[in-house]
Amino acid sequence: MSGGRLEITPLGAELLDDPRADPDTVVQSLRNVARANRWFGGAAAVRHGLERLLRDISPGRPLTLLDLGTGAGDLPRQAVRWARRGGHLLRPVGLELSRTAAAMAHRAGVPCAVACAGAPPLREKAVDLVLVSQVAHHLTEESAVRLIRACDALARVGVVIADLRRGRMAPLAFRVGARALGFDPVTVADGLTSIRRGYTPHELRTLLAKAGVSARVTRRPGYRLVATWRTMSPGPAAGEASR
Repeated sequence: MSGGRLEITPLGAELLDDPRADPDTVVQSLRNVARANRWFGGAAAVRHGLERLLRDISPGRPLTLLDLGTGAGDLPRQAVRWARRGGHLLRPVGLELSRTAAAMAHRAGVPCAVACAGAPPLREKAVDLVLVSQVAHHLTEESAVRLIRACDALARVGVVIADLRRGRMAPLAFRVGARALGFDPVTVADGLTSIRRGYTPHELRTLLAKAGVSARVTRRPGYRLVATWRTMSPGPAAGEASR
């Protein structure tokens, strides 16, 4: 697919905005992100979205799952386990702008390419499912719309976008949870910036409409939003991701 580099929102700055950030700090941050996903609702939000898409797909059918901005690869690895319980076989692949993150995902068992999600090295309809978790809020509005369109073009079956819901009590809840889990100051600062960058349900629906997709947006625990849509009715065949 053709495209260009996605632009970062000018609202605040986070360590993971910079693909050249110090590798050791990135590793620590991504490990904390994975813990936050587990305890603060990120993983549950992704599971909710994937279960919605898998509901009408016959068990036993192999499905490729592309995770754009996969980080340490924790979410697709968990998705494989969840899907297996329902008889579904997910084959995960990741895409990351950060070489450090891509290496972490690969070591965790998620094959990962290094590229920008705005110009993924994949053909249209190359994978069955596309997942984007907590990536869109890092982007300008124009780039977030481009990302949504790229997801729609890549997925044969459907897309899950899971992100943060902005809320008045969210910063306090995050501070309490971050202290309980012993997060470092960089992770705390980045988490608070992410919350400021998060969406209201109306804002996320507006982005989806601008991208030309009709999606269902739901609130989930932990100040989360999940958008899901089908790109086509699930058919009898599935293919491998194509580079």
